Amino acid sequence: MSTGGKVISWVSGIAVLALAAFIFFKFCFVYSEGVNEGDINYFQKEGFIFKTYEGKMIQTGLKNTKVQGSIQSNEFKFSVVSESVAKQIDEGSNTGVKLHWKRYLGTLPWRGNSQYIVDSIYVANAPRVSVQK
Repeated sequence: MSTGGKVISWVSGIAVLALAAFIFFKFCFVYSEGVNEGDINYFQKEGFIFKTYEGKMIQTGLKNTKVQGSIQSNEFKFSVVSESVAKQIDEGSNTGVKLHWKRYLGTLPWRGNSQYIVDSIYVANAPRVSVQK
């Protein structure tokens, strides 16, 4: 093999390894994980080809916005891969819940629209009773 062929082989090998490392860190590496607590605002199954569970949680507390004199609640958007976790979230939507999540740096169509993937749920509060007048 000539010197030029060796250089091309080395450069190609390094490029393939760099691409593999990028794909791993972007889509498979768990960047962070944690727990959020709040009330489920909505939870639905959506998608054209890959049906994924998507939801939004309203967290207790308020955050200040850039508009002076206005405040709004904190929202946490998440996706769920597991059918059993999705069923638990759907059943616990009338209660305060704690969601354990893992954050990935990128999204995959079969994993959901969010970087935050919920993998377990804990019921935080007793069921809320709606008062009818």
